Amino acid sequence: MMVLRTLDISNVDVVILTKNSEHVLERCLRSIYSNVPVNWLIVVDGFSTDRTLEIVDSFGKEYGNVKVLLEGGTRAEARERGIREVETDWFMFVDSDVILCKDWFNRARKYIRSNVGAIWGVNFDLIPKAKSVFLLKLLSWVALKCFKVRGGTHDILIRTDLVKDLKIPSRFHVFEDSYIVDWIKRKGYEVIVGEDLYCLHFKPFEDWNLKNNIDLASLELKFGFNDLRKLRYFFYYPFFVLFWLIHKMQNR
Repeated sequence: MMVLRTLDISNVDVVILTKNSEHVLERCLRSIYSNVPVNWLIVVDGFSTDRTLEIVDSFGKEYGNVKVLLEGGTRAEARERGIREVETDWFMFVDSDVILCKDWFNRARKYIRSNVGAIWGVNFDLIPKAKSVFLLKLLSWVALKCFKVRGGTHDILIRTDLVKDLKIPSRFHVFEDSYIVDWIKRKGYEVIVGEDLYCLHFKPFEDWNLKNNIDLASLELKFGFNDLRKLRYFFYYPFFVLFWLIHKMQNR
């Protein structure tokens, strides 16, 4: 049953999952604090072994509103753990390898309606050294199509009361973002894409590794066959292969 009421959006908690995220984490957190009125930054870390927690600690000392939780389970368990700590009426999930666009939160606020449960910003999966306008538009188009099939949590603003009772099967180490989006829709709320909302997604270098990509594809296929609606997502795999080839050609 959809309950229509006005919620406080003067500030929001931000949940960010990390594990060995040092390659762009400092820029990510700086973009959050520059473009979002942060109540608490809730960091759910998967026992990082690089400088991740050191970087997070420096922001805690600077702003005084950082919580760090250690979680060694799946992404599903990590996201649920973060949600349990949320105090504000709306909160954000932000990936640890993205940089938010300028005025992200102010741009997102205008999309809030009584029937809106979440607002997503398009993620540009940047290919290092890629400067082609056509390629950037293609990346954006693929990201948007993929979101409509499987959801995404790169940069998303969510109405908290819709997910406080969220129960994601713990086996969901992928497609947990899809599960969240479907959960919100089943409650009768819209999940919309902000036309002027986006983030720049800087994948770590190892994510362009062929073996890692094959392993991820295998895992996604395994989960995809459990929900035939998600199989449409794999129609976009040729684009992922193209992006991988371009990256490899640029970094020979």
